[in-house]
Amino acid sequence: ILEGYEPPRDNRLEVLKVTPDPGVIEVNVHPAKNWKELTDNTLLLYAEAKKCRLGTEKFMLDGKHTGTGGGNHVTLGGVTPADSPLLRNPQLLRSLLTFWQHHPGLSYLFSGAFIGPTSQAPRVDEARLENLYELEIAFSQIPDDEEVPFWLTDRLFRHLLTDITGNTHRAEFCIDKLYSPDSSSGRLGILELRAFDMPPHAQMSLMQMLLVRTLVAWFWKKPYKHNLVRWGTELHDKFLLEHYVKEDIKDIVTQLNDADFPFKLDWFDPFFEFRFPLYGMVEINAMQIELRMAIEPWNVLGEEMTGGGTARYVDSSLERVQIKINNFTEERYVLTCNGVKVQLSSTGVKGEYVAGVRFKAWEPWSALHPTLGVDTPLVFDVVDTWNNKSIGGCTYFVAHPGGLSYDSYPVNSYEAESRRINRFWDFGHTQGEIAPTEMVAATNFVGRMVERKAASTTFDYSEIPVSPEYPHVLDLRKKK
Repeated sequence: ILEGYEPPRDNRLEVLKVTPDPGVIEVNVHPAKNWKELTDNTLLLYAEAKKCRLGTEKFMLDGKHTGTGGGNHVTLGGVTPADSPLLRNPQLLRSLLTFWQHHPGLSYLFSGAFIGPTSQAPRVDEARLENLYELEIAFSQIPDDEEVPFWLTDRLFRHLLTDITGNTHRAEFCIDKLYSPDSSSGRLGILELRAFDMPPHAQMSLMQMLLVRTLVAWFWKKPYKHNLVRWGTELHDKFLLEHYVKEDIKDIVTQLNDADFPFKLDWFDPFFEFRFPLYGMVEINAMQIELRMAIEPWNVLGEEMTGGGTARYVDSSLERVQIKINNFTEERYVLTCNGVKVQLSSTGVKGEYVAGVRFKAWEPWSALHPTLGVDTPLVFDVVDTWNNKSIGGCTYFVAHPGGLSYDSYPVNSYEAESRRINRFWDFGHTQGEIAPTEMVAATNFVGRMVERKAASTTFDYSEIPVSPEYPHVLDLRKKK
């Protein structure tokens, strides 16, 4: 047990902090001046943690593999505030902000389970719609080709790099220790990137650091000055699916190679398998179907009174999956989920289509829509419209298919994987004749023409109108 007081703050002192946090032990490693120091620190930290029977990963009851939840935040700065590249050259901060805003994959590939506007590290364009407009004005206030006072960088961005409540610490780009006027501990020249979750392996952590270091080196030589992109709802429509995140990272790799920084896309493969694990695959008449986990934002709910006072719950009842199908002929076949047509989007590759399916997986007592029941299990069918029948499919469960309730968490990755495998069946498609819901014209009591479902004795599949806000995701809650 170590007791006492911290020594007076001095730039010549290197500090290693070990702090108990809810659910995790937080370790703040001393700064590294070069790649060798960073590599040695990271490998040693992972090795010593393992000797103490501590891990950098955890498994949920259903077998989901996640980070610890404590984060793997990256801090950038210098030995002294005057050495900080962010204060010496504010265009570097602008470049990093712009590049991250252009590439949502950077925000979601390395993040934890809790994302969105009320998370610990929301993007600069999440929830606050006016932020991009104001941010462009702030960019225009950075002087070109002249020395910039340190305080100006803080003043320009302090009230923009926050969460929706104005908290300067809870932001993807946290500058509360860059050059804050509040205290000397806030004037350290440090930028904290908070959207990085703890990866399970030391080399994955180093891969994140390599990417950040490369971007800093690139933008120091050539600032990244471009207009910001108004993603709107596309942010949580496309970029929470594995396919579009990979396309985004592929674009980043191409840009880095064009800038003479040799990167390879397959270096990121462990992150894709960790963030978007494969649930299962099935082949039907030469059509390959792949089901993967997708990301679903968890939103903080309104205040509720509990026995111990006031609480605000996080709604984790919703989940999302990505389904991708190859060699698909859309003129003949239709893909359905629980009897609803899935609106597929072409990937640009002939016969390859992808879509997201959003559904209510659990029914907690407090949720966003407490009156809606669960949508599981998910039964996917490939419907042959020429013969009105399902030629095959698969089934996905969010819990054990036999109703088994696990009493403990998986002890290792093998048990976790077995639980995930048990929840996917490469069979279970709908039997019997299947026909689309036919709509016939009718006249209502005020004489207006409306459409109603035609009488049918066969099992039919319905079609939810494609949402203009979320065209790449089928929301099964709309079926109700």
